[in-house]
Amino acid sequence: MTETAEQRSNLPNPGNYREDTTKHPYFRPKDAATLILIDRSEAKPKVLVGKRHDKVVFMPGAFVFPGGRVDPKDNKIQVAAPIPSALEARLLQGSPKISGARARALANTAIREACEETGLCLGKPANGETAKFEGSWKPFGEAGLLPDPSSLYLIARAITPPGRVKRFDTRFFTADASAITHRVPGIVHADAELVELVWVEIGSKPLANMHPMTVKVLEQLEIRLATGPLRHDAPIPFFHFYGGKMQMDMLPGNVE
Repeated sequence: MTETAEQRSNLPNPGNYREDTTKHPYFRPKDAATLILIDRSEAKPKVLVGKRHDKVVFMPGAFVFPGGRVDPKDNKIQVAAPIPSALEARLLQGSPKISGARARALANTAIREACEETGLCLGKPANGETAKFEGSWKPFGEAGLLPDPSSLYLIARAITPPGRVKRFDTRFFTADASAITHRVPGIVHADAELVELVWVEIGSKPLANMHPMTVKVLEQLEIRLATGPLRHDAPIPFFHFYGGKMQMDMLPGNVE
């Protein structure tokens, strides 16, 4: 992968992760997706993280992966290729249950959020196909691309504990950096939601300052990467609140 200004090996010290500890009424978790882009061109894999603006309401100043809640239009967008059936089967595991359409929407959400927040878009040439893209999907149409979720792998699912002001039922996806086919300039800047992008070695100390749940997901991802290429049939960690504490279950593989 070509080295860019984003690809530095060390993060500046972000300080400790800050979180709202005030207890709030019960909120139903919103379906959401996160995309962890991995650069495996060197011996030690690197992941792409972004630093959030200090003035945003949620997780100010924290280092995060691009992601967000599902938009109703994410299920209707035209794509270059469908998600693999094995990936869809993995997304249908766990509770609350979702439909196949919702599973496909979650994969599309991960693609959209990454493009919207980092300017890095995963797609394939439209080859003359006509697709109408609006809102956050417009960069794909402008670049003559169709979003391509076929390169995604599910690596974790996590539900925010009750009592938080914002709750998400998040599916963590990953994709190789080679799947990036388009870069939208000017997305990351001093006044944007993300003020900086950094490629950092997985397992390195700076990543320990991220959201505690994200740290747990990264620990599981590092274990999987150490075994070789990612597979859809590997067990998936599912983090959820049960019996008064957060626990991790492993959703079994080979579910097709």
